[in-house]
Amino acid sequence: MEAIGLWKAATRRLGGAGVAGRWRRDIVAVALVVSAAAVILSFSAPYPVSVWFPPPSAVSFSHRTASSFSSSSSAVAGGDSSFDGSLLPPSNPIPIPPPSLSSFLQYEEPVASASTPPPSSLVAPLSSSDENSDDEEVEDSGGDLKMPPLWRKPGDASHSTDSTATTVPPPVVASPPPISKSDAVEGKSSTGEPKVPPLLPQIPVWLMSPDQQLIYAKREIDHAPLVLDDPDLYAPLFRNVSVFKRSYELMERILKVYIYKDGSRPIFHFPDLKGIYASEGWFMKLMEGNKQFVVKDGKKAHLFYLPYGARQLELTLYRPDSHNINDLLIFLRDYINMISAKYPYWNRTRGTDHFFVACHDWGPYTTKLHDEFKRNTIKALCNADVSEGVFIRGKDVSLPETYIRTPRRPLRDVGGKPVSQRSILAFFAGQMHGRVRPILIQYWRGKDADMRIYEALPHRVAKKMSYIQHMKTSKFCICPMGYEVNSPRIVEAIYYECVPVIIADNFVLPFDEVLDWSAFSVVVAEKDIPNLKDILLKIPLRQYITMQMNVKRLQKHFLWHAKPIKYDIFHMILHSVWFNRLNQIQV
Repeated sequence: MEAIGLWKAATRRLGGAGVAGRWRRDIVAVALVVSAAAVILSFSAPYPVSVWFPPPSAVSFSHRTASSFSSSSSAVAGGDSSFDGSLLPPSNPIPIPPPSLSSFLQYEEPVASASTPPPSSLVAPLSSSDENSDDEEVEDSGGDLKMPPLWRKPGDASHSTDSTATTVPPPVVASPPPISKSDAVEGKSSTGEPKVPPLLPQIPVWLMSPDQQLIYAKREIDHAPLVLDDPDLYAPLFRNVSVFKRSYELMERILKVYIYKDGSRPIFHFPDLKGIYASEGWFMKLMEGNKQFVVKDGKKAHLFYLPYGARQLELTLYRPDSHNINDLLIFLRDYINMISAKYPYWNRTRGTDHFFVACHDWGPYTTKLHDEFKRNTIKALCNADVSEGVFIRGKDVSLPETYIRTPRRPLRDVGGKPVSQRSILAFFAGQMHGRVRPILIQYWRGKDADMRIYEALPHRVAKKMSYIQHMKTSKFCICPMGYEVNSPRIVEAIYYECVPVIIADNFVLPFDEVLDWSAFSVVVAEKDIPNLKDILLKIPLRQYITMQMNVKRLQKHFLWHAKPIKYDIFHMILHSVWFNRLNQIQV
C-alpha cells in the first residue's frame, strides 16, 4: 500500500511536464518500486539484504566454496533444509555467501572434533614457567584462543575468552599404562628399573610420575638439538656438547633429590671442607643447603642421597694401626638395612636410584658387606679404579679430588702464568707412596734440568719458588697416582692452568662421561715413564698452546663456590649422577 501511495504522489507531481516529465516520472517510479521491494524483502526473507544484493568482493569466492555451501543444506538458513537457493535469478553467477561470518568460517577452518585433541594439548617440553602455571590458562600458539587446563570441566563457561567464543573441547589425555601386580611398586620392574611403555602418556612433563619423567628425559637427550655456538660451553672440551647441554637443561628443570635425615654427626650431615678429601664435604654442604633440587617428599624424587662422609667414618670408627676396617663396613651395612626397613624407597629399586659421595681412599671398600649397596648404588668416588670390581664405568661417577687449603676462600691462588712465561717443562713434588712415584723418582729425579722431579720439595728450592709457583710456571704438571689411582694434583694443575700429565692405569678420569680429556691433558701409561720427556717434547707448540688454553676454559667446571653457580663443580657432580642414572634406563 505504501508503494502505491508513493506512485500516485509522484504521478500527480510530474503529470504535466510533457515528454520530459513522463521520462523523469518513469525513472522515479522504477526507483521507488525497487526500493519498496527491497524493504519488503528485508522483512519477509530469511536472509539479510546483503545476501540478495552481494557486494563486489563476493565474486572472489571460489567455485569450491560455492559448491560446498550449496550442497550443505543444513548450513544455510540456520538449518532450514527447505531452502535450496531457487529464489535467486538463474543467471546470477555469484555464489551465495553464508549469512554470517561465523557460519562462513566453519567451511574455511573446520573445528576439530571432540575426539581429536588440538596439537597444543600434547606433550611439550617443560618450560621454566611450567611449575608455576597451575592456576593459569595456557595460551595456544595460534594467538587468541586459550586452551583450558587439563583439570577444568569441559562445559565451564570460563574457558572462553569472550561471550561469543566457540567452546573448545577439552584436550584428551592418555592414561598411564596399567601396572600389574607382578611388577614392583610404582612402575618398577623386578630388576628395579622403570618399566618403559611403548609411548609416553600424552601429558605435560610436570604431571608425569618421576619414572615417566626419567624416560622422557632419556628420550630428549637421545634426540638433543645441535649446539653450534654456546657462550657458556666450549665445545672441544666435551665428548658431545649438544648432549651435555640438553641433559644439563633437563636436570635443572626436572631433577629432584631426597636426602635422608637419619644419622647423627659427625659421620652424617657434617661436612669436612678442608684438605684433600674436601670434595665430599663441599658437596654435602651445598646439597643439603640447596632449594632447587631437594624435596621433602620422597615420592617426588628421582635420586636419593646418602649424606655420610667417608673421611668422618674413618676418623670416628677406625682403630689406628689396626689395619681392619670391618667396623666401618658393619656400620654402613646396618645403616642401609635401617633405611630400607623404615622407608619404601630403597626396596622399590634395590638402591639403583640412591647415591653417595666419597673422596676418601676407602670409599669403595666400605660398601662390601651389603651386596645391593655395593652393586646397585651410584657411587661418586675419587678412587675411581675399574680394576677392583667396585667402580662400574657408566654407572658410577669419578669424583674430582680437590685440595682446599682455605675453606673460606676456596678460590685462593687460582690462575697461572701465560705460556711465554712457563720456563719449566715438567714438575712434580710429593710423598713417595704407591707403585708409580718411586719409578718416576728413579728415572727423573736430578737427571734433567727440564724435568723438575722431586720427592718433598727441598727447602732450598722452596725458598726461591713455592710449590704453587712451580705449578704456575711449568708447562706440564706430572700427576702420578699415590696409594690409589686418584691424585689431587689433577685439579691443582687445572687451577694453576698447567696441562696435567696423568699417570695411573685403570683410572677413570673425573666427569669422563661428558669431558674429552684428550683436549686438555696428557695420559701416560705407567710403563712409559722412562720415555716421559720424549712424549712431552713430541707435542707440537701449537697443540700445546691449544691444550693450555683449554685448561683455562675448563677451569670453571672444577671450582667450588659458597653459592653454586651454573656449570661449576657442584653442578657437574650432580649432573654426572643424574646422567649415569639415565644411562641405566633402557628406552
